[in-house]
Amino acid sequence: MADDNRTKRSKPKFLRTDWHKKIRLGKGVKKNQKWHGAKGRQNKLRLNRKGRMQRPRIGWGADARVKSFIGGMDFIRVENIKDLETVKKGFGVVIAKVGEKKRKEIIAKANEMKIKILNKYKEQNNATI
Repeated sequence: MADDNRTKRSKPKFLRTDWHKKIRLGKGVKKNQKWHGAKGRQNKLRLNRKGRMQRPRIGWGADARVKSFIGGMDFIRVENIKDLETVKKGFGVVIAKVGEKKRKEIIAKANEMKIKILNKYKEQNNATI
Protein backbone atom coordinates (compact mmCIF):
# COMPACT_ATOMS: atom_id res chain seq x y z
CA MET A 1 0.00 0.00 0.00
CA ALA A 2 3.07 2.23 0.00
CA ASP A 3 2.70 3.08 -3.69
CA ASP A 4 -1.09 3.41 -3.46
CA ASN A 5 -2.02 7.01 -4.17
CA ARG A 6 -5.11 7.60 -2.03
CA THR A 7 -6.15 11.05 -3.22
CA LYS A 8 -8.09 12.33 -6.18
CA ARG A 9 -6.11 14.41 -8.61
CA SER A 10 -7.15 17.99 -9.09
CA LYS A 11 -9.14 18.98 -12.13
CA PRO A 12 -10.35 22.34 -13.40
CA LYS A 13 -13.80 23.70 -12.71
CA PHE A 14 -15.84 23.14 -15.82
CA LEU A 15 -17.88 26.30 -16.19
CA ARG A 16 -20.23 27.49 -18.90
CA THR A 17 -18.82 29.58 -21.75
CA ASP A 18 -18.91 33.34 -21.04
CA TRP A 19 -20.49 32.83 -17.61
CA HIS A 20 -18.64 35.91 -16.40
CA LYS A 21 -20.19 38.20 -19.01
CA LYS A 22 -23.92 37.84 -18.38
CA ILE A 23 -25.93 37.77 -15.18
CA ARG A 24 -28.25 35.03 -16.42
CA LEU A 25 -25.27 32.79 -17.17
CA GLY A 26 -24.07 32.98 -13.59
CA LYS A 27 -22.19 36.22 -13.03
CA GLY A 28 -24.08 36.73 -9.79
CA VAL A 29 -25.80 33.36 -9.40
CA LYS A 30 -23.31 30.55 -8.96
CA LYS A 31 -25.74 27.74 -9.79
CA ASN A 32 -26.09 29.10 -13.34
CA GLN A 33 -22.34 28.75 -13.99
CA LYS A 34 -22.62 24.98 -14.39
CA TRP A 35 -21.33 23.33 -17.53
CA HIS A 36 -23.34 23.49 -20.75
CA GLY A 37 -21.70 21.99 -23.79
CA ALA A 38 -20.84 24.38 -26.61
CA LYS A 39 -23.20 23.87 -29.57
CA GLY A 40 -22.39 26.70 -31.99
CA ARG A 41 -20.90 26.06 -35.41
CA GLN A 42 -17.93 28.37 -34.91
CA ASN A 43 -17.70 28.18 -31.14
CA LYS A 44 -14.01 28.34 -30.24
CA LEU A 45 -14.46 26.27 -27.10
CA ARG A 46 -16.14 23.47 -29.06
CA LEU A 47 -13.30 23.61 -31.59
CA ASN A 48 -10.72 23.19 -28.78
CA ARG A 49 -8.92 26.41 -29.65
CA LYS A 50 -5.85 27.35 -27.65
CA GLY A 51 -6.37 29.67 -24.68
CA ARG A 52 -9.91 28.51 -23.93
CA MET A 53 -10.94 26.70 -20.79
CA GLN A 54 -10.92 22.92 -20.49
CA ARG A 55 -13.93 20.81 -21.42
CA PRO A 56 -15.12 17.74 -19.52
CA ARG A 57 -14.08 14.57 -21.36
CA ILE A 58 -13.12 11.00 -20.72
CA GLY A 59 -9.89 11.01 -18.77
CA TRP A 60 -10.75 13.70 -16.23
CA GLY A 61 -12.48 11.15 -13.97
CA ALA A 62 -10.86 9.89 -10.80
CA ASP A 63 -9.15 6.52 -10.54
CA ALA A 64 -11.62 3.77 -9.59
CA ARG A 65 -9.75 3.07 -6.31
CA VAL A 66 -10.25 6.62 -5.02
CA LYS A 67 -13.45 7.66 -6.79
CA SER A 68 -15.68 7.51 -3.72
CA PHE A 69 -13.13 9.04 -1.31
CA ILE A 70 -13.54 12.35 0.49
CA GLY A 71 -10.29 14.11 1.34
CA GLY A 72 -8.30 10.99 0.47
CA MET A 73 -10.20 8.78 2.92
CA ASP A 74 -12.87 6.15 2.59
CA PHE A 75 -15.89 7.09 4.67
CA ILE A 76 -18.97 5.79 6.45
CA ARG A 77 -22.24 7.70 6.89
CA VAL A 78 -23.20 8.01 10.55
CA GLU A 79 -26.66 8.80 11.90
CA ASN A 80 -26.18 7.98 15.58
CA ILE A 81 -23.62 6.91 18.17
CA LYS A 82 -24.34 3.23 17.56
CA ASP A 83 -23.24 3.66 13.92
CA LEU A 84 -20.11 5.48 15.09
CA GLU A 85 -18.98 2.46 17.12
CA THR A 86 -18.90 0.30 13.96
CA VAL A 87 -16.35 2.54 12.18
CA LYS A 88 -13.12 0.71 11.33
CA LYS A 89 -9.62 2.13 11.59
CA GLY A 90 -8.61 4.22 8.59
CA PHE A 91 -12.18 5.27 7.76
CA GLY A 92 -13.55 8.77 8.07
CA VAL A 93 -17.06 9.74 9.10
CA VAL A 94 -19.74 11.76 7.33
CA ILE A 95 -22.44 12.92 9.73
CA ALA A 96 -25.91 12.51 8.27
CA LYS A 97 -28.58 15.21 8.34
CA VAL A 98 -29.44 15.09 12.03
CA GLY A 99 -30.45 17.62 14.66
CA GLU A 100 -27.99 19.88 16.45
CA LYS A 101 -28.18 17.98 19.75
CA LYS A 102 -27.42 14.58 18.18
CA ARG A 103 -24.72 16.09 15.96
CA LYS A 104 -22.91 17.49 19.02
CA GLU A 105 -23.07 14.07 20.68
CA ILE A 106 -21.64 12.39 17.58
CA ILE A 107 -18.84 14.98 17.31
CA ALA A 108 -17.94 14.57 20.98
CA LYS A 109 -17.84 10.77 20.66
CA ALA A 110 -15.79 10.99 17.42
CA ASN A 111 -13.25 13.24 19.15
CA GLU A 112 -13.05 10.78 21.99
CA MET A 113 -12.52 7.85 19.58
CA LYS A 114 -10.04 9.92 17.47
CA ILE A 115 -12.11 9.53 14.27
CA LYS A 116 -11.91 12.17 11.55
CA ILE A 117 -15.14 13.91 10.49
CA LEU A 118 -15.10 14.65 6.76
CA ASN A 119 -18.11 16.88 6.13
CA LYS A 120 -18.99 20.45 7.03
CA TYR A 121 -18.81 19.88 10.78
CA LYS A 122 -15.06 19.31 10.70
CA GLU A 123 -14.26 22.78 12.05
CA GLN A 124 -15.78 21.61 15.35
CA ASN A 125 -13.68 18.44 15.21
CA ASN A 126 -10.13 18.51 16.56
CA ALA A 127 -9.34 14.80 16.26
CA THR A 128 -7.52 12.98 13.50
CA ILE A 129 -6.73 9.34 12.90
